[in-house]
Amino acid sequence: MPPPESKGVWVFLEQRRGRLRDVSIQIIGEGRRIADEMKVALSGVMPGWRTEGLAREAVEYGVDKVYLVEDQRLENYLSRPYAKVMVTLIRKHKPEVVLYGASKNGRDLGGRVHAIIETGLAADCVKFEVTKERNLDMIRPAYGGRSLAHIICANHRPQMASARANVFKRATKTPGRQGSIVREQVDFEDRDFDTRMVEFVESKGQQGAKLEDAKVVVAGGYGLRNQANFKMVDELAKLVGGSVAASRKAVDAGWFPKEYQVGQTGKTVRPEVYWAIGISGAVQHLAGMQESGRIIAINSDQNAAIFEMADYGIVGDLFHVVPELVKALKGTGR
Repeated sequence: MPPPESKGVWVFLEQRRGRLRDVSIQIIGEGRRIADEMKVALSGVMPGWRTEGLAREAVEYGVDKVYLVEDQRLENYLSRPYAKVMVTLIRKHKPEVVLYGASKNGRDLGGRVHAIIETGLAADCVKFEVTKERNLDMIRPAYGGRSLAHIICANHRPQMASARANVFKRATKTPGRQGSIVREQVDFEDRDFDTRMVEFVESKGQQGAKLEDAKVVVAGGYGLRNQANFKMVDELAKLVGGSVAASRKAVDAGWFPKEYQVGQTGKTVRPEVYWAIGISGAVQHLAGMQESGRIIAINSDQNAAIFEMADYGIVGDLFHVVPELVKALKGTGR
């Protein structure tokens, strides 16, 4: 049986360069829903440096309490000291649930913490439900997205999970919302800082925007036939103000970099408009873009699965359709 004193839902608040990361704002919203259903408080943990303003912003997004650990050495994410912060506070306050965003840092941190405190961790979850026994049903895709696995950690606390980015909606900000900021002290040793950050270089996608943040995504698939034909996708993306992405099959063929892959084993995106060009619509790919606002599909196969998801579908040869779209957008069409 789990320890009876465990209570409360926590979220790891990831910050970078003076901003709360979007994935943290997303899990605040889901954490708020879970906490309300369990009738407990929602708390956040924020390691960092000079981040009280961000802690208060997290309260405005829906957190009741923020445990703030400030140290100049915590300004940027470092595995061991961040893990020590989480482990120290979890052992002290005994939360019932801890959620992490499934960013690179969140995945690293959750994996370290669960190994240290000897509890479970469900990774890349896309849905959460609370059972009548107060267990968190942590739901994640399995078998390449062909089914959903329900994971329950009945005998250990806290129950921990990472939430896939761009699956859950961002929490709504309520300016002036009140909550508490609790400053915590964690005693670090020199050996906790066995690495140091020399330089921080943030990867940018097409048009200078990160793929996950793009309002318009234009994705190319294996139907493009070769790498050179991605120039056509790039041209369309520039005309509609979008970022270029690719399906797994196109990435595996070496036509486009892995960092722009959308799907279960790539990135999850939630743009206002998603163009799927030459993409059949395998379950693995749909898992990464199905929450897009509007989906536009171009495929020569009228039975392609992508059309079941699309808001607008064009059945036709993409090598004819896309150039005609480009001409129309340039104002040079007939």
